[in-house]
Amino acid sequence: MRSRAAIVVKLGGSQAGGLHVGRWLDVLASCAGQVVLVAGGGPFADAVRTAQSKMGFDDVTAHHMALLAMEQFGRALASLRPGFALADSTAAVAGALQAGRVPVWAPLFMVSRAPDIPASWDVTSDSLAAWLAGQLGAKRLLLIKHDVMVGPADAGDLASRGVVDAAFPDFLDASGAEAAIVAGHDHAAARAIIQGGGLPGYRILVREAEARGLVSAP
Repeated sequence: MRSRAAIVVKLGGSQAGGLHVGRWLDVLASCAGQVVLVAGGGPFADAVRTAQSKMGFDDVTAHHMALLAMEQFGRALASLRPGFALADSTAAVAGALQAGRVPVWAPLFMVSRAPDIPASWDVTSDSLAAWLAGQLGAKRLLLIKHDVMVGPADAGDLASRGVVDAAFPDFLDASGAEAAIVAGHDHAAARAIIQGGGLPGYRILVREAEARGLVSAP
């Protein structure tokens, strides 16, 4: 399956409406056939959190709504570049990659049927991107964040600081993927690194274990 050679790229919701989102979409469009885009929840997930605090609905309901929030942001991103296509299954992802497009993952169909994903705010688009990488057999995962990184970081430390969600270290470990994190403004060198089979940004270590492969610094 071609998706095994792909890189899963999670574009954080903090990038919505930011200065660099268009540049990243251009980078991903230039790597069509290689990248799978996972959209964060962005302002749509923020609306779910606000509504839950006011209305008091349970986490199962909030989880479902947060998945829809990811689909909303993903649909918005997909509309901004002609080579992007929504994909809600591994087959749809593989088909879009084979066609030389950029699949934008719509997670509800797959995640709602996955018993290994708890309905909790501890599991956000970070963990879901790692889970998708495992489902696809993809060996590279890139998180585009607002935060500025200064070197390799342990996944557990990132979770404790709130840079990634609490469940991310376990999902990354289970995925078998190499992961890196890059700040939103560090898009300039990303195209060549991705096309060359690498990962831009800084390595994410799994429980301080030695990482496999190389990650290029921005």
